[in-house]
Amino acid sequence: MSSDNSGKSLSEMLVKDIMAKAIISVDSKATVFQVAKMMEQGGIGAVLVKKDGVTSGIITDRDYAIKIAVDKLSMDTPAEKVASFPLITVSPNDSIKSAADLMSSKKIRKLAVVEDSKVIGIITSSDLVTQLAKS
Repeated sequence: MSSDNSGKSLSEMLVKDIMAKAIISVDSKATVFQVAKMMEQGGIGAVLVKKDGVTSGIITDRDYAIKIAVDKLSMDTPAEKVASFPLITVSPNDSIKSAADLMSSKKIRKLAVVEDSKVIGIITSSDLVTQLAKS
């Protein structure tokens, strides 16, 4: 994360300035129990899901609350049954304002950052709020 964005407006700051570069992904056949352990151990709220070797979905802490707890799914359920598809993405060169607009319109809190067809990071609504507080 870039440390000095002072003086820039939200429409001038880019996704790459505030995105997290550490990404955890799992195969779509991993169990939701395995995914939950990864999230807990990594202190993260989302894991990207690979289907046939391609990152194409995401499981968030919200997915757990809604899809597992409410629907009472087994902890042996494959990740692909709980993940949200397709993966909603932004470019590292998009403004953080456009990322915020996309999150708002899609009613989501996390976006994968993709460059040259490869996921290189993730940006969350918390990242945006933190940046807004610094502005």
